Amino acid sequence: MPPDMAAGERFARRPFFNTIDCLIVDDPTTFKFAGAVSRAEAEAVWIWLVRDLAPDLIDSDSDAEGPTAVAALQAITPALLQRAAHVVQGADADREAERRLRGQLGGSEVWQRLPAVLTALKCAPLLEKAQDFGRAVNALPDEAAIATALQSMPWQDADIASGLMMATMGQVTNPTRIIVAATHIAGEATEGALLRAGLAPLVEALLARAQNTIPPLLQAGAFTDMDLICRSIDRFHQLARALYGNVELSRPGRWAPILAALTTAVSDRLQPKLRDLVPDLNQSLRRQRDGADWLDGDSLLAALGGFYLLEAVRDCRDSLALNELFEETWSRTGQSLEMHLTRNLDALRDNPNDPIVAARVDGGIKMAELRFGAEYAEVIRQARNGVGPRAAASG
Repeated sequence: MPPDMAAGERFARRPFFNTIDCLIVDDPTTFKFAGAVSRAEAEAVWIWLVRDLAPDLIDSDSDAEGPTAVAALQAITPALLQRAAHVVQGADADREAERRLRGQLGGSEVWQRLPAVLTALKCAPLLEKAQDFGRAVNALPDEAAIATALQSMPWQDADIASGLMMATMGQVTNPTRIIVAATHIAGEATEGALLRAGLAPLVEALLARAQNTIPPLLQAGAFTDMDLICRSIDRFHQLARALYGNVELSRPGRWAPILAALTTAVSDRLQPKLRDLVPDLNQSLRRQRDGADWLDGDSLLAALGGFYLLEAVRDCRDSLALNELFEETWSRTGQSLEMHLTRNLDALRDNPNDPIVAARVDGGIKMAELRFGAEYAEVIRQARNGVGPRAAASG
């Protein structure tokens, strides 16, 4: 770190020594949930603690990592929370004190979220156990057993329960099971019943996790991690279906509008990527029109990634608002891919040792496996192998 960087800023990249990482969600965050803390909020409050509230308790020059740093933070957490409560009470009673605190925190938004971040710090010693609980839920035999386990959570304290459920939900592989278990506890599968049973923190944690699948979808460019995008789509689908498929949501309620908005946000971010697939496919598999032929590796890579995306959207389409675009893209990619494979196989028959055409055929076979299935791709592969010696072997 630069030597002139402020002490709190040196710590900002690992707020709270990573003890609340399982509650941190990536920006942007349209909706705020009690148990979830955005990265920007965590960093801003951590800087405030180090620089303004407790510079005498937190050694900003310490290089401590891991268990040593965590133990040191836990030892001073009661004092930090006590000081913070005192300052917040003063700000509530004095407009000038509130204005100064807002400035120290970096703005009104962080000031409003300060209680959630402080609650996260209060929960920190319990978060590892909450994650263990989430992993244990995956191994329980049925929803009745999950319902029994859920009743051990401190639902009477909604703020604490929100943090613990946020940590728990991050480890649950099948959200449907835990939602169904919650409806068993509530007595009926309605939003009202879950609210009356005090189980709102569980649903809010699910929605926060669903919202956190959106930031990876914002990637663009040649270095896009398509595998991460596809995993995010699948996770959103699991979370959305758990709620849509098992709880009767109230139209004037809170959860239905949030889930609808998240569905729209995910779909809006996927639309441009789907629309790019056919142009990328055409660019990667056709012969260059001007000058010497060459392989457009970037378009080939983009097209392959696009087919993985198309496959993910197909599997998760019940949770997305992309039916019309998906159908159009599915049809057009099928037609275009068949045409390009036919033309490139014909070109390879004319010149079996052309490495550019051979590479296009090989790329097209990978796309065909994703679009048409393994059997179709194997037929094309056999046709390609029957043309003649592979370019690599002949070189």
